[in-house]
Amino acid sequence: MKKYLLTTLIILSGHLFSVCTAQSQFTGWLGSFNTIKTSKKTSIHNDIQFRSTDEIKQLQTFLFRTGLNYHVNKNIIITAGHAYIRNKKIVGDLSGHTPEHRIWEQLIVTHKLKTILVSHRFRIEQRFIGKSVIDGNQLSDGPNYANRFRYFIRNILPFKKTAEFKKGMFAALQNEVFVNFGNTEAVNGKFFDQNRLYLATGYRLSSKADLEIGYLNQYVNGRGSQFTKIHVLQAAAYLRL
Repeated sequence: MKKYLLTTLIILSGHLFSVCTAQSQFTGWLGSFNTIKTSKKTSIHNDIQFRSTDEIKQLQTFLFRTGLNYHVNKNIIITAGHAYIRNKKIVGDLSGHTPEHRIWEQLIVTHKLKTILVSHRFRIEQRFIGKSVIDGNQLSDGPNYANRFRYFIRNILPFKKTAEFKKGMFAALQNEVFVNFGNTEAVNGKFFDQNRLYLATGYRLSSKADLEIGYLNQYVNGRGSQFTKIHVLQAAAYLRL
């Protein structure tokens, strides 16, 4: 019981960052998160995400991330990989994009708290933020290099108690904290970057596939006193092949 309460407090603590008055937006995210086995100890990670602008008017962000997983055992996975992110950029009446490449490393540890499936993810990112491209021309706003650490905890609670959860409805509760280190001036000039609190419901089609939809509350810490609270409707598919 104490472990369960601690897990819940860690997740809900992230919501404290979003209780202040802030600029608010409403967006939609669509993602596919995939793990493809290549051997007994290795697999390929891949996720593709599409994120909209405010009020889901158009595409804001395209993200493609891939990596190589090493399965230490059934509860521990080590990964290293590369990600490409293309963010929409608007300057006056002109629009373009800002490219970003990331090298990333992570550790995932999973365990059970009675019927709850818990995942902890520790990720480090080396971010190479390129010059913005507007109307075919590069702006003098980059390139920039930054480092970021992310801690993610996710709980999955099956609606039906089973020894091994292979099929059926479930609830998902997760939180992720982002902090900058090293060259913080390349981003927002601060240690704390953002927080994402997420609540969803889903259906496990089999041991290889989940579908879910939920609400994500994203608090983004900007430069100076600027910060944004983003309300996100997210739909996601998880494949384990």
